[in-house]
Amino acid sequence: MKSPLLSLPGAVPAEGVDEGVAAHYGDLFREQRALADGTGFVDLSHRGVVTVTGDDRLSWLHLLLTQHVSDLPAGQATEALILSANGHIEHALYLVDDGTTVWAHVEPGSQEALIAYLESMKFFYRVEVADRTADTAVVHLPAGSIAQAPASAAVRETPYGRDLFLPREELEAFAAEAGPAAGILAHEALRVEQHRPRLGFETDHRTIPHELGWIGTAVHLQKGCYRGQETVARVQNLGKPPRRLVFLHLDGSEVHLPPNGAEIRLADDGPDGRKIGFVTTSVRHHELGPVALALVKRNVPVDARLMAEDTAAAQETVVEP
Repeated sequence: MKSPLLSLPGAVPAEGVDEGVAAHYGDLFREQRALADGTGFVDLSHRGVVTVTGDDRLSWLHLLLTQHVSDLPAGQATEALILSANGHIEHALYLVDDGTTVWAHVEPGSQEALIAYLESMKFFYRVEVADRTADTAVVHLPAGSIAQAPASAAVRETPYGRDLFLPREELEAFAAEAGPAAGILAHEALRVEQHRPRLGFETDHRTIPHELGWIGTAVHLQKGCYRGQETVARVQNLGKPPRRLVFLHLDGSEVHLPPNGAEIRLADDGPDGRKIGFVTTSVRHHELGPVALALVKRNVPVDARLMAEDTAAAQETVVEP
């Protein structure tokens, strides 16, 4: 879904999964600094929006999600996952209940598969699931922003800022009041700095929550059964995940960033060394320079010097070995 804010001055369209919104508006670092200072907004109107209504919405979702939501207070933000039977991550939901409706935003284009799964699990519960992407736009206000949320918007407030579920017809009017606009690249740079994983970037077909640090933030360990819980409990109580998320400081003398999926090797093993991981998201940060998130094998020493393709990288621990 193409955002009308692509008509703003300087807007450069994003590509790939984030197609439909602006990558930036002409000055990537200025946009990052504005968000870090608590000003401006990010157009996330390409993201999928799903709602659940009905008297049983929270108790029903509690049975399906990794998060404890049966008693979720109105207005309290949370995030949750849906896992496969083997415990692999299939969906990530960023949600809030406004007292009558659960609002969730998800990765662009993933809402149809999510809704199909939810519909298959309704049974006798008093719930209604709807795709609201066509009439609802997600907008992000950074932490510290004093911009007013319209009364028509559902608000999801987190330590990183507020996500607004805004009627899509109000998006342009809101942008005129809430500027300056920042692109998705600025948003991604701050996400990487904050070590926050993103579905489809930090995940592949076999990712489990422990590898990304999603235990606690998106996975509640003291709740009842849900699909994939056996894997979560077994790894938590009896073992360690096979991989771990790391934060990389990349050699700033390189012109090009290693792309997502770039193979990581031990620097001491040279270019023919065995693959020990891969880059998941690489960005240019306004203060830290080129940085990245990556998945590496759990037994990689935390002080090992790494190479992301041809780029030297020093690691910071995100998930403990």
